[in-house]
Amino acid sequence: MNLFDSNQPRPLADRIRPTTIDEVIGQTNVVGEGQFLRSIIETHTPTSLILWGPPGTGKTTIARIIATSSGSAFEEISAVTNGLPDVKKIIERAQERRKMGQGTVLFVDEIHRFNKAQQDAFLPHVENGTITLIGATTENPSFEVIGALLSRSRVVVLEALTVEQLEAILERGRAELGAQIEPQAINLLAQLAAGDARVALGGLETAASLAGGARMTTEHIKQAMQTTAAKFDKGGEYHYNVISAFIKSVRGGAVDAALFYLARMLEGGEDPKFIARRLVILASEDVGVADNRMLMLATDTFLAVERIGLPEGRIILSQCTIALAKAPKSRSAYDAIAEAITAAKQNPAAEVPLHLRNAPTKLMKELEYGKGTKWEAGFEHPKGFLPETLKNDTFYHPSDTDK
Repeated sequence: MNLFDSNQPRPLADRIRPTTIDEVIGQTNVVGEGQFLRSIIETHTPTSLILWGPPGTGKTTIARIIATSSGSAFEEISAVTNGLPDVKKIIERAQERRKMGQGTVLFVDEIHRFNKAQQDAFLPHVENGTITLIGATTENPSFEVIGALLSRSRVVVLEALTVEQLEAILERGRAELGAQIEPQAINLLAQLAAGDARVALGGLETAASLAGGARMTTEHIKQAMQTTAAKFDKGGEYHYNVISAFIKSVRGGAVDAALFYLARMLEGGEDPKFIARRLVILASEDVGVADNRMLMLATDTFLAVERIGLPEGRIILSQCTIALAKAPKSRSAYDAIAEAITAAKQNPAAEVPLHLRNAPTKLMKELEYGKGTKWEAGFEHPKGFLPETLKNDTFYHPSDTDK
């Protein structure tokens, strides 16, 4: 098919999307012979799933194949653009199909963007079989998906595609476009796509347009990826550079810089819960015992953002960011546990002193377990509390700001 055919408006990635499990490239750990996903597809038994993996690794494709293989209707929504009213309409359609003997697979892209109340809405319909729910997430489902849904679903981990796998996918795309490309150009594109088939095919389509019917070169690929990279950078260098700048700005007390990087992340589509989690970590790692209230503030911020979402959640993130940036800083809690862990690894057999051991039986008391220990706050045993080999060690070194 010709790239410039006006009758082909669909993106290249959609036009060459696999329709059977044998056409899927990569993910052999879950779709290979004898693996779980291949089994449910070949036995035509759709199962509620959480597909967890980087962008462009085949989550939507797998969900569609599962629906097709079981003869189910396929419904797709995105937690970014759809809400509960859309879900209710889909459930109504699913209920009508069920009366006629047909199942419905509901694919929820970026399910981690739905808050707890929104995720709760799926439960009764999953339980009674009205829908088979397949959620897709790039974030750890342990943090992002409610326990009730996790317990009713199978979590399947997808991996970023290799350069060789992307080259095979790009060859399909090249054939679909009827275009020519230099071997080194296709290799460069596969590397720049960083495991994401959607990015790779989008770059190929743009490069073919830039080439204007001529053979695509590495220069066409470089130009194409410059124009498309910003759209797909949430999991790439931009993501890590900006969150790093944000954390360092808060740590350094630079309120305005911290707010700027916060705004950039929000405008770039960063998950607000990811930002809130980093603030919780920072509250202990960098503020710590200099102001113990900051951990409570950061934790409350995460809970509030989780329940409220955007756009209002940006105000809560702003408040927490300002407070943490202005707070006194102390790394002593971070350093103390690091030193203690090192000591624990180096002394795995260090004996708990007899006077600190529990003595629930007469024999243990006769062996002097717990001897001389008094149950009162602030009691200092003359033999100390650390194992004998570590009795002179100190892990906690208070800073001037510790309280």
